[in-house]
Amino acid sequence: MSETAERSPQTVPDPHHIRIGARRLLAFEGFRRLLFSRFSSQWGDGLFQTGLAGAVVFNPERAVSPPEIAAGFVVLLLPYSIIGPFAGALLDRWDRRRVLVAANLLRGALITISAVCVATGVGGFPILLLALIVIGISRFVGAGLSASLPHVVPVPNLVEANALSVTLGAVVSVLGAVCAVGLRALFGEDNVGSGLTTAVAVIGSVLAAWLAGRFRRGALGPDQVVEPATAVAAVANGLFDGGRVAARTPSVAAGFCALMAHRASFGISLLLTVILMRYSFEDWGPIKAGLPGLGVVLGAGGLGIFVAGLTTARLVTALGRKRTMFLALGVAAVTQFGLGLPMLLPTTLLAAFLIAYTGQIVKLCVDAAVQRDIADETRGRVFALYDMLFNITQALAVAVAATVIPANGESVALIVAATVAYLAGITGFELVSRRSQPAA
Repeated sequence: MSETAERSPQTVPDPHHIRIGARRLLAFEGFRRLLFSRFSSQWGDGLFQTGLAGAVVFNPERAVSPPEIAAGFVVLLLPYSIIGPFAGALLDRWDRRRVLVAANLLRGALITISAVCVATGVGGFPILLLALIVIGISRFVGAGLSASLPHVVPVPNLVEANALSVTLGAVVSVLGAVCAVGLRALFGEDNVGSGLTTAVAVIGSVLAAWLAGRFRRGALGPDQVVEPATAVAAVANGLFDGGRVAARTPSVAAGFCALMAHRASFGISLLLTVILMRYSFEDWGPIKAGLPGLGVVLGAGGLGIFVAGLTTARLVTALGRKRTMFLALGVAAVTQFGLGLPMLLPTTLLAAFLIAYTGQIVKLCVDAAVQRDIADETRGRVFALYDMLFNITQALAVAVAATVIPANGESVALIVAATVAYLAGITGFELVSRRSQPAA
């Protein structure tokens, strides 16, 4: 299939008619409300996760080994990986407005319990279990927000609306993480200070629930409920339906290959960065190693995500979706190898920006493909499957890396493995695209 065919009106909206500008998008009241609900939710997520990481990894009252750090990452990633497809079936069966309200309130209550546990010195399995449930609910909320987007903006503007909401949402999540670093400096780095920092994340959940509750019933879909009579049957069918629909949609299946490669490489890089920051990196000018340095790395990644939101639509217009994804994966591979190998704080900062930038470009292209090419009655299941596959991929990458990573985090072999993952993504994206395309 030629690039022209790929961008035909039947598959991709004409790029000259999809960009109307952020100001006009924000004029849609429903989009504006959904966007602010996403901001609140993701700000709380960023604060909660970073506050918890500070409480467990960078707390002077606790000592952890690299395998324990990796186990924490795996636990945080696995919950929605397990329940994802079933949650998708529920998003396509239940009123998404009510789901968003209830899920945010439940998350707020569990964050409060987690904060109390941290403040009182509880560690180990109870904290990991609470974090597992909170992050699982957060992923469920994220899938619901993505599945609801086509109900608040016109279809020709989905690419731009998705770029704006997902990109700014990720930036707000980073801002939440930065807030956690600042609050720890204010409240203290011990158990009580960490607990107070974590508790502030409740504000995001409550505000997100209130904003979602302002939609009228049924406004966020699903438009039709094509489900079995019982919820049990609907949940059981979620896994199979999401996979079947994604596999038979060429743009989505090929995009999944590319994004899974990115998440595998990112998982390795994430573990390396945290352990290097904890045990190896030295201060670089005003940037201090430890949690403050990790906050700066997150800020660099957030900047990359923001820049991706500003440039992705233009890149797709100029190069086409396929070439844009090839370029992004190629730059990520070069960055991973060239800037990762020195294993120094300055090169890590630049690598964080470029990998976040290219990874977000790939994600925005895949998000738009799902929103555009998957019907509303199954979109929730595909988004839930989407999160499941990528979280499992990242969790497995972290788990495998943890078995070979040295105590100080300095591993050339893992840098090479992360680079190879991007090259495999390029190959997989091309092969699946060709196999999925009909003969000319």
